Amino acid sequence: MIDRVALVGLAMLCATSLADAQAVERTARVGLLCSVRCDVPLVDEFRAALRDRGWVEGRNVAFEMRAAGGRAELFPALARELAATNLDVLVVSGPTGAQAAREVASRTMPVVFVAVADPVALGLVESLARPGGNVTGMATLAPGGMVSKHFDLIRELLPRARRVAVLWNPTNEMARIIFAKEGPSSASRIGVQLQMVEARDPDGIAPAIERAARDGADVLYVPGDPLFHTPAERVPEIANRVKLPSLFLLGQMVRAGGLASYGADQSEIFRGAALQVDRILRGTKPADIPVEQPNTYELLINMTTAERLGVSVPQAVRLRAEVVR
Repeated sequence: MIDRVALVGLAMLCATSLADAQAVERTARVGLLCSVRCDVPLVDEFRAALRDRGWVEGRNVAFEMRAAGGRAELFPALARELAATNLDVLVVSGPTGAQAAREVASRTMPVVFVAVADPVALGLVESLARPGGNVTGMATLAPGGMVSKHFDLIRELLPRARRVAVLWNPTNEMARIIFAKEGPSSASRIGVQLQMVEARDPDGIAPAIERAARDGADVLYVPGDPLFHTPAERVPEIANRVKLPSLFLLGQMVRAGGLASYGADQSEIFRGAALQVDRILRGTKPADIPVEQPNTYELLINMTTAERLGVSVPQAVRLRAEVVR
């Protein structure tokens, strides 16, 4: 006869093994709320970085993705839809989407944002070091003022420019805050006039750029906004068609045909967000994960575009830039 104590021990061992197996097999649920599209290289890099940390889709992680198609009015509904799917963490790109996610997220559902210049000014977190609440992420705020650096670059590349058209999205509160604080003073310092042209959705982009050209702009300046970044070639193609040199925050826009860019390495930002998500999935609270800033900033110049538009790039700029052809 089998010893009863042995049977009890065997049953407990089986139960423990079954519980361990269920814990191992549990699938984490990660939501992605994208400003325009989710099928873009940066999102692929985010998912690859999670995979490098052991989170393999189909084995222990599943993704729920929604994209707003560049239409800000869709963010609240999409955020609510994602929040209702029992997520372990919601990842959102851009300031408008981040605000929507914060509004609909419960106190317990973590939110990780990417591509938000100043999350403190936007009210997403209490401070970079101590976010508080259930929101953290990757900021793109550059020390010394990014707009000021961009206008210095405009003056170097286009010393005769007198009128700068600023393509902006009025639904992006972060762009409004940053540009209102730095734009007029930066323009005054280098002696140019500002021409604000707005686009609220993809359909408004071409008319806005064409209007800037008709009104005599010498250069098109595009502050960071997901609406203008996807697809990357859209804004550069329109600007080149109307003979407007274009300057951007993201390097991908220059690789797609824009004249120049200066800004944070976006790949670093999205990989950093994946590391934050990994920590959350392993039990760390967002309040205990500081908001991070990128360490790498890139200056890119597209020489083919410069030659096509008749822009003479100074040697000093070439020497410190990554040259794209």
